[in-house]
Amino acid sequence: MKLLIHSARIVNEGASFDGSVLVDQGTIQGVYAGAQPPLPEVGGDVEALNAAGLLLLPGVIDAHVHFRDPGFPHKGTWGSESRAAVAGGVTTVADMPNTLPQTTSMAALQEKNALAAQSALTNYYCYLGATANNIDLLVRLTRDDAFAVKLFLGSSTGSMLLSDEPLLCRLFAECRLPIVAHCESESIIRQNTERYKSLYGAQIPFALHPQIRSAEACYAATEHAVRLARRYGAQLHVAHVSTARELELLGAGEANITAETCPHYLWFCDEDYAAKGALLKCNPAVKSSADRAALRRAVASGVVASIATDHAPHTLGEKQGSYLSAPSGLPLIQHSLVAMLELAQQGFFSVETVVERMCHAPARIFGIRRRGFIRAGYAADLVLVKPDAPWQATNENTLHRCGWSAFAGHTFSHRVIRTFVNGKVVYAAR
Repeated sequence: MKLLIHSARIVNEGASFDGSVLVDQGTIQGVYAGAQPPLPEVGGDVEALNAAGLLLLPGVIDAHVHFRDPGFPHKGTWGSESRAAVAGGVTTVADMPNTLPQTTSMAALQEKNALAAQSALTNYYCYLGATANNIDLLVRLTRDDAFAVKLFLGSSTGSMLLSDEPLLCRLFAECRLPIVAHCESESIIRQNTERYKSLYGAQIPFALHPQIRSAEACYAATEHAVRLARRYGAQLHVAHVSTARELELLGAGEANITAETCPHYLWFCDEDYAAKGALLKCNPAVKSSADRAALRRAVASGVVASIATDHAPHTLGEKQGSYLSAPSGLPLIQHSLVAMLELAQQGFFSVETVVERMCHAPARIFGIRRRGFIRAGYAADLVLVKPDAPWQATNENTLHRCGWSAFAGHTFSHRVIRTFVNGKVVYAAR
């Protein structure tokens, strides 16, 4: 049967309007404006879903996740993390290469895709990681071969730091895939780490994380990447921008240079380390309230083109170590959309902007076909959201395998009611 989602408030391509969407065999067949469902027009056997009072959005595309599979099943798997994703309205993900084994060859990429096919509830793509040993491969590939290249200009997790300047120049000059760069200066981070180790030993306060992985470290590496992209014309996407100063390097309207930030940089600031401690430790670090305010403005203006989560689960036991031993990363994917809608409700940007940054922009930046928009002929990746439906996030109701959330205790005003991937219901709120 066809499915007609009717009487919804559709948010799509910069507009909000009352209307209906017709789905048939996983594809959007029609989009109709108007308060009344066009039942006589669609004809045939139709299941009607009354979405009065609900927002109907395109499925979120999260182009930056760490699902930890293969290699770290105690942290997450394609099954567990995609289940959390669809509960948060995320219908497409792109997984980073620092798994075990690392995704740095075509064989490893094919194996990871096969693994995802067994249990992922979302659409999925996988990155190839750049190393000193696989540049010959990366420069040969096209968009038909792989999603994008992940470049670590600062070490975070895994061992894919690439610092050889001739190799970097060749990658930026010859690579035809988007280059997504983790931008932190390794030398600055090491200097800062040694300085605070000399002062505190192993007991470095977590509140010093933004001083160690500092704004200076972010700016230096982002400036390096942007300079290379401008010199060679490469498509550069700067991952997880966390500072106001980096924004000075962006927003020039260059088609080949874009940037993302993440919900935690828009939500938290350095004042939250006192309460959150290791739970807020991530790379790059959450910075100052002034950085947060600048990032919110950049999302509103479009200087920051897209939102991704950098979803990176670790167990609570792993997080309970000292500053030097506690791993960096937060589980975020279940709460990313509702957190962004909360910020929209608080007036930092519009709901239409949330959809642009989380759905439309990732599809355009990465050339994802037939997804990210509510358009006839596109895949029926859709999310129904109920506004003014308060609910509290807790560690108990998180679906991340690690079993915790930095948002625990917060009451959100929007609730994901139903998520469709290729026209199929993959999540329905109880």
